[in-house]
Amino acid sequence: MRRRTVLQSMAAGAAVLAAPVLRAQDQTPVTILVGAASSMDFTARLLADHLREALGRPVIVVSKLGAGGRVALNELKRSPPDGRTLMFSTSSPFAIYPHIYTRLDYDPIADFTPIAGVSLFDVGLATGPMTHAGDLKELVGWARGQAAGTVYGAAPGAGSSSHFVGIALAQATGLPLKPVHYKDSGVGILDVVAGRLPMLITGTSPLAAQHKAGKLKLVAVSGEKRSPLVPDVPTFKEQGLDVVIENSAALYGPAKLPRDLVERLHAAVAAMLTKRDALEKMAGQGMAPLPMGGVQLAAWLANERRRYEHLAKASGYVPETL
Repeated sequence: MRRRTVLQSMAAGAAVLAAPVLRAQDQTPVTILVGAASSMDFTARLLADHLREALGRPVIVVSKLGAGGRVALNELKRSPPDGRTLMFSTSSPFAIYPHIYTRLDYDPIADFTPIAGVSLFDVGLATGPMTHAGDLKELVGWARGQAAGTVYGAAPGAGSSSHFVGIALAQATGLPLKPVHYKDSGVGILDVVAGRLPMLITGTSPLAAQHKAGKLKLVAVSGEKRSPLVPDVPTFKEQGLDVVIENSAALYGPAKLPRDLVERLHAAVAAMLTKRDALEKMAGQGMAPLPMGGVQLAAWLANERRRYEHLAKASGYVPETL
């Protein structure tokens, strides 16, 4: 039995060394695609720096913005399963898009390989001079006083976790909230600060600086716990509303990525998530570590798909045609 175990371990090690992405002498760059900007791009570059050291080969980040990340996703789908092309993505294309579009040009399960969880982050609800609300209770009260209903900004737009926090908020309060979709949080923040938009739901990170500067009021965050970026801001749950939505960011590969590649890449990511400097940099972007392997990540996505399906159906959301 001991001899068999040793032989099996040697065979597994040989398979790992034979994998193209793991051979240090092969200096073909590993490309990490990113379909979203801002904190996602920052974390992808942090990940690339770590993988470059762990794998002993060039790792580059390439931004492929457009169509809510689907441009990058389709490039990943067309890539061979050799580990040379990967993607750092939120869970939205895998968990939300199946419920907001009538037809996707990819299969969120069959066309990709979940490799490793990296980070978890929430979104925040902010308001400004249009409402003069100092907290969530006052903001909800203001919204109830609008005879024709009111709008909220959602960035990065339709089908994002920000949009679904708005849907969940409308359900929890009974308010007839209507979304105005922004491709970029910066424009939405400007509209709130200028008093052109009553409220905005977007990533907590871009809202934090404006909140601390007193230019807008961040009244709630959507996570299970308060964000380390704004510890003075309570969660929706703390304030009595059943709104808990967090987004994940993870590393993915094309379909049929060999298991040895998945395991080696996951091990490298997991090692990064134990390093203090990496965790501090992620926290500075409002991100908490999400140490998951491929199997755990696939199960997480399946659970998220069920949750967003329920939200979409309960809200009466009508899927759009691509």
